[in-house]
Amino acid sequence: MKLCFLAGADSIHSYRWIKYFADKGHQVSWLTLTPNRFGSISNTEIKIFRNFAVKEANAALNVAPVKAAINRIAPDVFHAHYAGINGIIGALSGFHPFVLTAWGSDILITAQLAAFRPVIKAVLERADVITCDAEMVKKELINLGVPSQKIKIIYFGVDTEKFTPGPKDGAIVEELGLEDSVSVISIRSLEPIYDVETLIRAVPEVIKEVPNAKFIVAGRGSQGRKLKEMAAWLECAHHIRFIGWIPQNDLPRYLRTADIYVSTSLSDSTSVSLLEAMSSGMVPVVTDAGENREILNGGRNGFVVPLRDWRQLARKIVFLIKNSQSRTELKQANRELIEEKYNFRKELDKMEDIYRQLASNSYGK
Repeated sequence: MKLCFLAGADSIHSYRWIKYFADKGHQVSWLTLTPNRFGSISNTEIKIFRNFAVKEANAALNVAPVKAAINRIAPDVFHAHYAGINGIIGALSGFHPFVLTAWGSDILITAQLAAFRPVIKAVLERADVITCDAEMVKKELINLGVPSQKIKIIYFGVDTEKFTPGPKDGAIVEELGLEDSVSVISIRSLEPIYDVETLIRAVPEVIKEVPNAKFIVAGRGSQGRKLKEMAAWLECAHHIRFIGWIPQNDLPRYLRTADIYVSTSLSDSTSVSLLEAMSSGMVPVVTDAGENREILNGGRNGFVVPLRDWRQLARKIVFLIKNSQSRTELKQANRELIEEKYNFRKELDKMEDIYRQLASNSYGK
Protein backbone atom coordinates (compact mmCIF):
# COMPACT_ATOMS: atom_id res chain seq x y z
CA MET A 1 0.00 0.00 0.00
CA LYS A 2 0.93 3.62 -0.43
CA LEU A 3 0.58 5.40 2.94
CA CYS A 4 0.95 9.09 3.72
CA PHE A 5 1.33 10.39 7.28
CA LEU A 6 1.11 13.91 8.69
CA ALA A 7 2.80 13.60 12.07
CA GLY A 8 5.44 15.29 14.20
CA ALA A 9 8.92 14.09 13.28
CA ASP A 10 10.09 15.11 16.76
CA SER A 11 8.00 12.33 18.37
CA ILE A 12 9.38 8.84 18.97
CA HIS A 13 5.82 7.52 18.84
CA SER A 14 5.32 8.87 15.31
CA TYR A 15 8.74 7.63 14.22
CA ARG A 16 8.16 4.12 15.55
CA TRP A 17 4.67 3.91 14.03
CA ILE A 18 5.78 5.06 10.59
CA LYS A 19 8.97 2.97 10.58
CA TYR A 20 6.94 -0.15 11.34
CA PHE A 21 4.92 0.19 8.13
CA ALA A 22 7.94 1.18 6.06
CA ASP A 23 9.82 -1.87 7.34
CA LYS A 24 6.89 -4.06 6.28
CA GLY A 25 7.41 -2.91 2.71
CA HIS A 26 4.71 -0.28 2.31
CA GLN A 27 5.52 2.83 0.29
CA VAL A 28 5.50 5.54 2.94
CA SER A 29 5.53 9.34 2.79
CA TRP A 30 5.93 11.38 5.98
CA LEU A 31 4.82 15.01 6.07
CA THR A 32 5.80 16.98 9.16
CA LEU A 33 5.88 20.52 10.55
CA THR A 34 8.74 19.69 12.92
CA PRO A 35 12.38 18.71 12.25
CA ASN A 36 13.26 15.03 12.17
CA ARG A 37 15.01 14.06 15.43
CA PHE A 38 15.35 10.34 14.81
CA GLY A 39 16.98 9.86 11.41
CA SER A 40 15.87 8.58 8.04
CA ILE A 41 13.69 5.55 7.45
CA SER A 42 14.23 3.28 4.46
CA ASN A 43 11.46 3.25 1.87
CA THR A 44 10.20 6.57 3.27
CA GLU A 45 10.06 10.09 1.85
CA ILE A 46 10.16 12.72 4.61
CA LYS A 47 9.07 16.27 3.74
CA ILE A 48 9.32 19.02 6.35
CA PHE A 49 7.03 22.04 6.07
CA ARG A 50 7.56 25.38 7.74
CA ASN A 51 6.60 25.51 11.42
CA PHE A 52 5.28 28.98 12.24
CA ALA A 53 5.47 30.40 15.77
CA VAL A 54 1.75 31.27 15.69
CA LYS A 55 -0.43 28.15 15.71
CA GLU A 56 -3.15 29.74 13.62
CA ALA A 57 -0.56 30.53 10.95
CA ASN A 58 0.58 26.91 10.98
CA ALA A 59 -2.87 25.76 9.98
CA ALA A 60 -3.68 28.57 7.55
CA LEU A 61 -0.35 28.66 5.70
CA ASN A 62 0.35 24.94 5.53
CA VAL A 63 -2.98 23.67 4.20
CA ALA A 64 -2.23 24.44 0.55
CA PRO A 65 1.32 23.00 0.41
CA VAL A 66 0.33 19.91 2.41
CA LYS A 67 -2.71 19.35 0.22
CA ALA A 68 -0.52 19.67 -2.89
CA ALA A 69 1.92 17.13 -1.45
CA ILE A 70 -0.86 14.66 -0.66
CA ASN A 71 -2.32 14.99 -4.15
CA ARG A 72 1.13 14.43 -5.67
CA ILE A 73 1.70 11.33 -3.53
CA ALA A 74 -1.83 10.01 -4.17
CA PRO A 75 -1.76 7.59 -1.22
CA ASP A 76 -4.18 4.76 -0.63
CA VAL A 77 -4.68 6.12 2.90
CA PHE A 78 -3.83 9.47 4.49
CA HIS A 79 -3.26 9.42 8.27
CA ALA A 80 -2.81 12.44 10.58
CA HIS A 81 -1.53 12.05 14.12
CA TYR A 82 -2.98 14.41 16.74
CA ALA A 83 -6.29 16.23 16.44
CA GLY A 84 -4.67 19.66 16.81
CA ILE A 85 -2.82 21.44 13.98
CA ASN A 86 -2.09 18.23 12.07
CA GLY A 87 -5.72 17.17 12.33
CA ILE A 88 -6.95 20.56 11.18
CA ILE A 89 -4.62 20.55 8.16
CA GLY A 90 -5.57 16.95 7.39
CA ALA A 91 -9.28 17.70 7.53
CA LEU A 92 -8.93 20.83 5.35
CA SER A 93 -6.94 18.88 2.76
CA GLY A 94 -10.18 17.17 1.80
CA PHE A 95 -8.39 13.90 1.10
CA HIS A 96 -10.07 10.54 1.77
CA PRO A 97 -9.74 7.96 3.17
CA PHE A 98 -8.60 10.06 6.12
CA VAL A 99 -7.51 8.45 9.40
CA LEU A 100 -7.02 10.56 12.51
CA THR A 101 -5.23 9.44 15.67
CA ALA A 102 -6.16 11.29 18.86
CA TRP A 103 -3.28 11.38 21.33
CA GLY A 104 -5.16 12.24 24.51
CA SER A 105 -4.59 15.85 25.51
CA ASP A 106 -6.06 17.04 22.19
CA ILE A 107 -9.38 15.47 23.21
CA LEU A 108 -9.24 15.51 27.00
CA ILE A 109 -7.87 19.05 27.39
CA THR A 110 -7.89 21.15 24.20
CA ALA A 111 -11.34 20.01 23.02
CA GLN A 112 -12.80 21.03 26.39
CA LEU A 113 -11.95 24.69 25.74
CA ALA A 114 -14.82 26.67 24.26
CA ALA A 115 -12.61 28.32 21.64
CA PHE A 116 -11.28 25.02 20.25
CA ARG A 117 -14.19 22.61 20.76
CA PRO A 118 -16.06 23.45 17.51
CA VAL A 119 -12.85 23.22 15.47
CA ILE A 120 -11.88 19.82 16.84
CA LYS A 121 -15.44 18.53 16.43
CA ALA A 122 -15.28 19.54 12.76
CA VAL A 123 -11.97 17.71 12.34
CA LEU A 124 -13.38 14.58 13.97
CA GLU A 125 -16.43 14.70 11.72
CA ARG A 126 -14.30 14.70 8.56
CA ALA A 127 -12.19 11.67 9.55
CA ASP A 128 -13.23 8.29 8.16
CA VAL A 129 -11.65 6.41 11.08
CA ILE A 130 -10.42 7.73 14.41
CA THR A 131 -8.00 5.78 16.58
CA CYS A 132 -7.03 6.40 20.19
CA ASP A 133 -5.16 4.46 22.87
CA ALA A 134 -7.47 4.69 25.88
CA GLU A 135 -11.06 3.94 26.79
CA MET A 136 -11.38 7.33 28.47
CA VAL A 137 -10.43 9.05 25.22
CA LYS A 138 -12.94 6.92 23.31
CA LYS A 139 -15.69 7.92 25.75
CA GLU A 140 -14.89 11.60 25.30
CA LEU A 141 -14.82 11.22 21.52
CA ILE A 142 -18.35 9.81 21.76
CA ASN A 143 -19.31 12.77 23.95
CA LEU A 144 -18.04 15.01 21.15
CA GLY A 145 -20.47 13.36 18.77
CA VAL A 146 -18.29 10.72 17.12
CA PRO A 147 -20.17 7.48 16.34
CA SER A 148 -18.66 4.62 18.35
CA GLN A 149 -18.27 2.42 15.25
CA LYS A 150 -15.93 5.04 13.79
CA ILE A 151 -13.51 4.73 16.74
CA LYS A 152 -10.87 2.04 17.12
CA ILE A 153 -8.56 1.60 20.09
CA ILE A 154 -5.02 1.00 18.85
CA TYR A 155 -2.41 1.13 21.59
CA PHE A 156 0.94 2.71 20.80
CA GLY A 157 2.21 -0.23 22.80
CA VAL A 158 5.71 -1.45 23.51
CA ASP A 159 8.46 -3.04 21.47
CA THR A 160 8.66 -6.14 23.66
CA GLU A 161 11.80 -7.29 21.86
CA LYS A 162 13.59 -4.10 22.87
CA PHE A 163 12.17 -3.55 26.36
CA THR A 164 12.90 -6.83 28.11
CA PRO A 165 13.84 -7.91 31.64
CA GLY A 166 17.50 -8.70 32.15
CA PRO A 167 20.57 -8.19 34.32
CA LYS A 168 21.43 -4.71 35.53
CA ASP A 169 23.82 -2.71 33.38
CA GLY A 170 27.14 -2.71 35.24
CA ALA A 171 28.32 0.56 33.69
CA ILE A 172 25.17 2.39 34.83
CA VAL A 173 25.36 0.85 38.30
CA GLU A 174 28.94 2.04 38.67
CA GLU A 175 28.38 5.46 37.13
CA LEU A 176 25.38 6.26 39.35
CA GLY A 177 26.64 4.55 42.48
CA LEU A 178 23.77 2.07 42.71
CA GLU A 179 25.77 -0.77 44.25
CA ASP A 180 24.02 -2.50 47.18
CA SER A 181 20.86 -0.43 46.82
CA VAL A 182 17.35 -0.65 45.45
CA SER A 183 16.82 2.14 42.93
CA VAL A 184 13.75 4.10 41.87
CA ILE A 185 13.52 5.78 38.45
CA SER A 186 11.37 8.55 36.99
CA ILE A 187 11.67 9.25 33.26
CA ARG A 188 8.92 11.84 32.70
CA SER A 189 9.77 15.36 31.56
CA LEU A 190 10.57 17.92 34.24
CA GLU A 191 7.46 19.97 33.53
CA PRO A 192 4.59 20.90 35.89
CA ILE A 193 2.15 18.41 34.32
CA TYR A 194 4.40 15.52 35.41
CA ASP A 195 4.71 16.81 38.99
CA VAL A 196 8.16 15.34 39.69
CA GLU A 197 8.12 17.65 42.70
CA THR A 198 5.92 15.09 44.48
CA LEU A 199 8.61 12.43 44.02
CA ILE A 200 11.31 14.75 45.39
CA ARG A 201 9.15 15.44 48.44
CA ALA A 202 8.77 11.69 49.00
CA VAL A 203 12.52 10.98 49.02
CA PRO A 204 13.24 12.09 52.64
CA GLU A 205 10.42 9.85 53.91
CA VAL A 206 11.80 6.89 51.99
CA ILE A 207 15.39 7.27 53.17
CA LYS A 208 14.24 7.47 56.79
CA GLU A 209 13.14 3.86 56.37
CA VAL A 210 15.68 2.74 53.76
CA PRO A 211 18.87 4.83 54.06
CA ASN A 212 20.57 3.23 51.04
CA ALA A 213 17.71 3.87 48.58
CA LYS A 214 18.71 5.68 45.39
CA PHE A 215 16.57 7.74 43.01
CA ILE A 216 17.22 8.33 39.32
CA VAL A 217 15.45 11.38 37.92
CA ALA A 218 15.74 11.45 34.14
CA GLY A 219 14.24 13.93 31.71
CA ARG A 220 14.65 17.62 31.10
CA GLY A 221 12.34 20.59 31.33
CA SER A 222 11.56 23.96 32.82
CA GLN A 223 11.53 22.70 36.42
CA GLY A 224 14.97 21.10 36.39
CA ARG A 225 16.69 23.79 38.45
CA LYS A 226 13.78 24.10 40.89
CA LEU A 227 13.77 20.34 41.56
CA LYS A 228 17.52 20.28 42.24
CA GLU A 229 17.18 23.20 44.63
CA MET A 230 14.30 21.45 46.38
CA ALA A 231 16.39 18.30 46.80
CA ALA A 232 19.19 20.35 48.36
CA TRP A 233 16.75 22.14 50.69
CA LEU A 234 15.26 18.80 51.78
CA GLU A 235 18.79 17.49 52.38
CA CYS A 236 18.30 14.47 50.16
CA ALA A 237 20.24 15.52 47.06
CA HIS A 238 22.95 12.91 47.66
CA HIS A 239 20.30 10.18 47.21
CA ILE A 240 19.12 11.55 43.84
CA ARG A 241 20.84 11.29 40.48
CA PHE A 242 19.58 13.93 38.02
CA ILE A 243 20.78 12.46 34.73
CA GLY A 244 18.95 14.52 32.11
CA TRP A 245 17.31 13.16 28.99
CA ILE A 246 17.93 9.49 28.20
CA PRO A 247 18.27 8.74 24.45
CA GLN A 248 15.62 6.26 23.32
CA ASN A 249 18.22 3.64 22.39
CA ASP A 250 19.66 3.76 25.92
CA LEU A 251 16.34 3.69 27.76
CA PRO A 252 16.03 -0.14 27.97
CA ARG A 253 19.41 -0.31 29.76
CA TYR A 254 18.25 2.13 32.43
CA LEU A 255 14.87 0.45 32.91
CA ARG A 256 16.52 -2.95 33.34
CA THR A 257 18.93 -1.47 35.87
CA ALA A 258 16.43 0.28 38.16
CA ASP A 259 14.01 -1.67 40.35
CA ILE A 260 10.94 0.53 40.81
CA TYR A 261 9.30 2.84 38.27
CA VAL A 262 7.53 5.98 39.46
CA SER A 263 5.30 8.39 37.56
CA THR A 264 3.73 11.31 39.40
CA SER A 265 1.96 12.73 36.35
CA LEU A 266 -1.19 14.78 36.89
CA SER A 267 -2.66 13.68 33.55
CA ASP A 268 -2.22 10.65 31.30
CA SER A 269 -4.05 8.62 28.69
CA THR A 270 -2.20 5.34 28.16
CA SER A 271 1.34 6.07 29.31
CA VAL A 272 3.86 4.46 26.97
CA SER A 273 6.67 5.00 29.48
CA LEU A 274 4.69 3.00 32.06
CA LEU A 275 4.20 0.18 29.55
CA GLU A 276 7.91 0.20 28.66
CA ALA A 277 8.84 0.00 32.33
CA MET A 278 6.48 -2.93 32.90
CA SER A 279 7.77 -4.71 29.80
CA SER A 280 11.30 -4.31 31.21
CA GLY A 281 10.26 -6.12 34.39
CA MET A 282 9.86 -3.08 36.59
CA VAL A 283 7.36 -2.62 39.39
CA PRO A 284 5.38 0.63 39.04
CA VAL A 285 4.07 3.14 41.53
CA VAL A 286 2.01 5.69 39.61
CA THR A 287 -0.57 8.37 40.23
CA ASP A 288 -4.27 7.73 39.69
CA ALA A 289 -4.39 9.55 36.37
CA GLY A 290 -5.70 8.56 32.97
CA GLU A 291 -5.65 4.84 32.26
CA ASN A 292 -3.05 3.98 34.93
CA ARG A 293 -5.48 2.14 37.18
CA GLU A 294 -6.85 0.13 34.26
CA ILE A 295 -3.35 -0.73 33.00
CA LEU A 296 -2.38 -1.94 36.47
CA ASN A 297 -5.46 -4.12 36.64
CA GLY A 298 -7.08 -2.15 39.44
CA GLY A 299 -3.81 -1.97 41.35
CA ARG A 300 -3.00 -5.67 41.23
CA ASN A 301 0.01 -5.16 38.94
CA GLY A 302 1.50 -2.27 40.88
CA PHE A 303 0.49 0.60 43.14
CA VAL A 304 -1.76 3.52 42.23
CA VAL A 305 -1.58 6.54 44.55
CA PRO A 306 -3.59 9.78 44.70
CA LEU A 307 -2.34 12.83 42.82
CA ARG A 308 0.24 14.93 44.72
CA ASP A 309 0.18 12.56 47.72
CA TRP A 310 3.91 12.28 48.45
CA ARG A 311 3.36 10.51 51.77
CA GLN A 312 1.39 7.68 50.15
CA LEU A 313 3.95 7.53 47.36
CA ALA A 314 6.75 7.16 49.92
CA ARG A 315 4.90 4.39 51.77
CA LYS A 316 4.42 2.34 48.60
CA ILE A 317 8.05 2.76 47.56
CA VAL A 318 9.24 1.68 51.01
CA PHE A 319 6.97 -1.37 50.90
CA LEU A 320 8.39 -2.48 47.56
CA ILE A 321 11.99 -1.89 48.62
CA LYS A 322 11.49 -4.00 51.74
CA ASN A 323 9.56 -6.78 49.99
CA SER A 324 11.75 -8.28 47.30
CA GLN A 325 9.42 -11.26 46.84
CA SER A 326 6.55 -8.96 45.90
CA ARG A 327 8.78 -7.20 43.39
CA THR A 328 9.76 -10.52 41.82
CA GLU A 329 6.16 -11.67 41.47
CA LEU A 330 5.00 -8.37 40.02
CA LYS A 331 7.85 -8.25 37.51
CA GLN A 332 6.79 -11.56 35.98
CA ALA A 333 3.10 -10.66 35.97
CA ASN A 334 3.74 -7.30 34.35
CA ARG A 335 5.85 -8.74 31.56
CA GLU A 336 3.12 -11.26 30.75
CA LEU A 337 0.47 -8.53 30.72
CA ILE A 338 2.43 -6.37 28.28
CA GLU A 339 3.08 -9.31 25.95
CA GLU A 340 -0.61 -10.18 25.94
CA LYS A 341 -2.23 -6.75 25.62
CA TYR A 342 0.25 -4.02 24.71
CA ASN A 343 2.67 -5.53 22.18
CA PHE A 344 3.01 -2.77 19.59
CA ARG A 345 3.52 -5.20 16.70
CA LYS A 346 0.16 -6.82 17.40
CA GLU A 347 -1.47 -3.39 17.68
CA LEU A 348 -0.02 -2.06 14.43
CA ASP A 349 -1.02 -5.25 12.63
CA LYS A 350 -4.58 -4.33 13.61
CA MET A 351 -3.96 -0.88 12.14
CA GLU A 352 -2.66 -2.43 8.94
CA ASP A 353 -5.93 -4.34 8.57
CA ILE A 354 -7.84 -1.06 8.87
CA TYR A 355 -5.62 0.55 6.21
CA ARG A 356 -6.27 -2.37 3.85
CA GLN A 357 -10.02 -2.15 4.35
CA LEU A 358 -10.00 1.60 3.72
CA ALA A 359 -7.83 1.23 0.64
CA SER A 360 -10.21 -1.37 -0.79
CA ASN A 361 -13.34 0.60 0.19
CA SER A 362 -14.45 -2.32 2.35
CA TYR A 363 -14.10 -0.69 5.79
CA GLY A 364 -17.20 -1.22 7.89
CA LYS A 365 -18.81 -3.51 5.30
